[in-house]
Amino acid sequence: MTSRLLVSLFLVLSFAILASAQEKPNTQKTILTFKIDEDIDPGMNRRVKLALEKAEEIEADLIIIEMDTYGGAVTDADDIRTMILESQIPIYVFINKDAASAGALISIATDSIYMAPGASIGAATVVNGADGAAAPDKYQSYMRSMMRSTAEAKGRDPKIAEAMVDEKIVVEGVSEEGSVITFSVSEAIKYGFCDGEYESIEAILASQNLLADEVVAYEPSQVEDIINFFLNPAVSGFLILIIIGGIYFELQTPGVGFPLVASIVAVVLYFIPYYLNGLAENWEIILFIVGLVLLAIELFVIPGFGIFGILGILAILSSLVLGMLPNQNFDFQFVPAGDLFAALLTVILAAIFAVTLIFWLTPKVNKWGAFKAISLANTQLKSEGFTSTIYQETLLGRTGKVHSRLRPSGRVEIDGEIYDAYSRGEFIDKGEAIRVISTEGTSIKVKKLEG
Repeated sequence: MTSRLLVSLFLVLSFAILASAQEKPNTQKTILTFKIDEDIDPGMNRRVKLALEKAEEIEADLIIIEMDTYGGAVTDADDIRTMILESQIPIYVFINKDAASAGALISIATDSIYMAPGASIGAATVVNGADGAAAPDKYQSYMRSMMRSTAEAKGRDPKIAEAMVDEKIVVEGVSEEGSVITFSVSEAIKYGFCDGEYESIEAILASQNLLADEVVAYEPSQVEDIINFFLNPAVSGFLILIIIGGIYFELQTPGVGFPLVASIVAVVLYFIPYYLNGLAENWEIILFIVGLVLLAIELFVIPGFGIFGILGILAILSSLVLGMLPNQNFDFQFVPAGDLFAALLTVILAAIFAVTLIFWLTPKVNKWGAFKAISLANTQLKSEGFTSTIYQETLLGRTGKVHSRLRPSGRVEIDGEIYDAYSRGEFIDKGEAIRVISTEGTSIKVKKLEG
């Protein structure tokens, strides 16, 4: 009797311990959260990359993305999808409202999908940036393959994922021909594209018994804020103004240095933010440098204004425009029309304003005290004692003979003294008589004395 009582008591205690263990939360050391709440573009691509690096740095046990986007660039969505698939840290997504197009692709790449009441996922047809119409089939095929392979990798129905892109694909009992799939919360749960409906990330953690020691909400650093500041079209336009103005004033006053330094700093501040965000490519920066070289050739090697000058200006302006846009080797298929227009308008208006400002400032700049301190702004009159010659005026009109043949420069002898001299272009042989007609400069100018 006693043994039976002990066995019963042991079994009761065992079940109690097991039940207690099952109710004990699966405590996570650290959870990192971040938002995808804007268009999928190079800037968002960089944000996700930095957030995932931060998760690795703090050794996070789980990453949760709060999603609310209508999509964006397919190429950037592919980069983000790849980063998520390759992550060694589990990643959940909480669709707070919308996960359309590129947002749907990114969501399907995560380990678990959760949705807020009223949220939706799907509508992943690729559209072009000009008018929002469906892009050519080669782009749809690319998107279908990504959706299919991503769904397969995460154990979700690949055909449904494809049907989110292509209206021609019919999934029996799910979709009809002529419309792409967009799931509500209940539909997404029913067909395996959502793991639960929750009001917030906190509710998800509580339902999964994921009580964290620390929840880190990733936010862009101050450096990222500064980079985003310089990506503002108004700031970019101001930098273009400094670039053009600096180049012009340096060419007008060579050796001063300040305009050139200002222009170089403006170039760096212009291109680096776009480069870090994946917009400005190496070849676009090289195009800008080539433009400067062509302009220098036109100004210093081939005086005038011809083909080199025109090509140089076009190269500079083109590099400034292309550096602002996420084009793929001049393919603007996925560049929003508004972005293209904004880039063109920013560069053109900045260039026009720079030229206007140059013409307005040029006659005024010589009157500035600060400018006079670093440049020769005054006219140096001969009556005030200034001269550009090393010879006395008494040589003017004197006669002599050629000491060494003038071709057209050489030497002449006047009253037993030898002087450097040059003719008006003609050759004058040794021994010929000459007359001095100018003493300006470091050589005297002479002409052949007739008769």
